[in-house]
Amino acid sequence: MDKIIGGQLVAEALIERGVDYVFSLSGGHITPIYQYLENSKITIFDTRHEQAAVFMAEAWARMNRKPAVAMVTAGPGFTNALSGIASARLSNTPVILIAGCVGLESVEKLDLQDMAQLPVISPMVKKAFVCQIAERIPEYIDMAFRTAMSGRPGPVYLELPCDILNATIDPAKVKKMHTRLDSKPVDRENTAKIVDLLKAAKNPVVIAGSGAWYADAGEELIAFVEKAGIPVFTAGAARGIVPDTHPLCFESSMAIRPGAAMLGLLSTDLVLFLGDSLSLFYIFGEIFPAAAKFVQVDILADEIGRNRTVDLGIVSDINSFLAELNGILDESVCAGLREQFKPWVSTLIGAEKESKEQARSMWECETLPIHPMRLAKEVNDYMDREDDIVVADGGDTTVWMGMTRTVRKGGAYLDYGLYGCLAVGLPYAIAAKLKNPDKRVLAIMGDGSTGFNFMEYHTAIRKKIPIVVVIGNDQAWGMIMHSQTLRMGHHIPDGTELGWVDYHKMVEALGGFGICVEKPEDIRPALEAAFASGKTACINVKVDPSVISPGSVALANLGGYKSS
Repeated sequence: MDKIIGGQLVAEALIERGVDYVFSLSGGHITPIYQYLENSKITIFDTRHEQAAVFMAEAWARMNRKPAVAMVTAGPGFTNALSGIASARLSNTPVILIAGCVGLESVEKLDLQDMAQLPVISPMVKKAFVCQIAERIPEYIDMAFRTAMSGRPGPVYLELPCDILNATIDPAKVKKMHTRLDSKPVDRENTAKIVDLLKAAKNPVVIAGSGAWYADAGEELIAFVEKAGIPVFTAGAARGIVPDTHPLCFESSMAIRPGAAMLGLLSTDLVLFLGDSLSLFYIFGEIFPAAAKFVQVDILADEIGRNRTVDLGIVSDINSFLAELNGILDESVCAGLREQFKPWVSTLIGAEKESKEQARSMWECETLPIHPMRLAKEVNDYMDREDDIVVADGGDTTVWMGMTRTVRKGGAYLDYGLYGCLAVGLPYAIAAKLKNPDKRVLAIMGDGSTGFNFMEYHTAIRKKIPIVVVIGNDQAWGMIMHSQTLRMGHHIPDGTELGWVDYHKMVEALGGFGICVEKPEDIRPALEAAFASGKTACINVKVDPSVISPGSVALANLGGYKSS
């Protein structure tokens, strides 16, 4: 039988797994894999920076709810990928990072791009593997995929030394494995206890987080809130699984967002916390009343009880949990619950209306330079189709968009989440358009974020991926500038001021569409022109650098510091 090399085993295993794209930047240590991916069923999607490749894989995995593959070369390629992996860890995204490294025979010889990669990345991933026997490459790829999707999803690292990739192998000695995990556990005994908690509650809320998205629990969640008449908020990757337009959905659980979240979270007496984490976004659990009953459901047992004592903890897949709960709730009980919760729902409707009315002055602001929340509103109003996809990136820019975006469908809104890593905008948007070529995809970014992965504009242009990017250009690292002013009474120009940059002209020079906007009434015509161009587009919008977002206020108070 003909001999093969390790790189061929990698390619064949990825093809067997049904991988569509490998997001990557080339390098000598991974060329043995490249040569067998060329002209295969898998497309190598090459980027201008390894960080962007991992961010694209993160977005691809989040939208598809299955593992995505990023591949980088040794040393600098590996270290460039770390921010993306850290982001995937906190967004619970099943990214598989394959990295080359120096050959086993060259360790400690000062070979090119040599470094100890494993100890660096091990704390950042669910599990880190190094394959040191070429014949076992398919086994290791199988383990990587299984680990990424078992329990709570997350990133996995697989290191393949270049001499293992170049090793000649007898195919008869290769053990090919392909295990799928389909188990969806449910805690039936404890799920039944929730009925009594619901009957005793007056002001309950459901908060559905990323675990509900990965469990594909949208239909069961909608069925539950409609049966029980209970208000629901969504968070993280779950934004849109119950449309914001649903009468029982009060949009994002972000308390600073105009709407009912602040009152709902502060006044509830029963929280059903489904597949989310009690992170900073909930003041580490302190935003909820101490006396409120708290039910936490998560596929990861270790997550239950973080930052708060829970009254009922259930280890379960969210979809299976909701299906079980819906089966327990009979119509007579549900009719009583719907009537019981009507006053609470009415209270939240009133709070939402009042809060949004207070925000109207910012959404409709006519002053110059343009108010950044007016920009967010114009984007939100234009991107009004159910399947439009919006990506947010930047400090203040993400806050303003998060306070404004109406999400009508799951997987249609992406931001950097808890890790807060700038530079995701272009990679996320490119991946979103790659997955959804017939849908409109828009990224809204700050000018600071734009600088990190700017050359991914070139990636989109040369690959003919027509995304539209709106830059809220305040000529500064706005969130840092404002938080410094709140803390010290002034900002430090070095490190905060950027000055005006004609990003739109730079994109034009690369072959895209560019336009500058300085008046609020010109935003919508610019959006129309950008999408009509059929090109990768940049709308460079001059926004007011003096406006302070709630995110800047929070940053000023980070670590307990109180502004004077």
